[in-house]
Amino acid sequence: MQVKTAGIVLHSLKHTDSTTIITVYTHQFGRASYLVHGANKKKSTVRSALLQPLTIVDMDVFHTPGKDIQRIKDIHVGKQFSYIPFDFVKGSLALFIAEVLFRTLRQTEPDETLFSFLDNSIQQLDYCEIGIANFHLVFLLKLSRYLGFEPNTDGDTYRYFDLMNGTFQMEKPLHMHYLFSEMAESFNKVLLADYSTMQDLVFSRSLRVKLLESIIEYYRLHIPEFHGLNSLSVLQSLFD
Repeated sequence: MQVKTAGIVLHSLKHTDSTTIITVYTHQFGRASYLVHGANKKKSTVRSALLQPLTIVDMDVFHTPGKDIQRIKDIHVGKQFSYIPFDFVKGSLALFIAEVLFRTLRQTEPDETLFSFLDNSIQQLDYCEIGIANFHLVFLLKLSRYLGFEPNTDGDTYRYFDLMNGTFQMEKPLHMHYLFSEMAESFNKVLLADYSTMQDLVFSRSLRVKLLESIIEYYRLHIPEFHGLNSLSVLQSLFD
């Protein structure tokens, strides 16, 4: 069937000299892959810039349930970025977030609340002027809610954070995957923040790097195949 849908580009891969396979998280179908013709040609109506990670697009597609690679009739920019393509920091954050989403969003069923969260987050990244150094930390912990392993914030004791069970507690866990003292407290501050308050999170560069590493570890413990992020090393050097 032919359907119009909004989508967020997560990944693109050159298939042949004239075709590209793009992975898109769509409003109508969840994650889906599409074969795009002519994106690598100068005279093509589909420019390669349109297929950059986190680009929000509107598509006219032919969708066949169960098919690995769908056909696409038309694709164009749904929401024009003002800053992400021209700002190195925001562009690097966009690449990192797109890679995280590519490795975590596996469902092929639509999720309107998740799509709205992603759409809003990408626009927040494009326009935010302060607190950008904490954006990825806040985003990752907010995303965990939609992936099914949001940390439990019940109670008011934060001496330890158990990364395996996603809980704050007073007693040391009986395994090695936990945060203690300052790290647990900082983790909780990120968890309670949002895009409007992230500028209030004041961390040293080394603490911010450790927080990112801890959140990545948290993801790996809950998503076994979540590993080998190519953009992580670039991100860790951004705010030096």
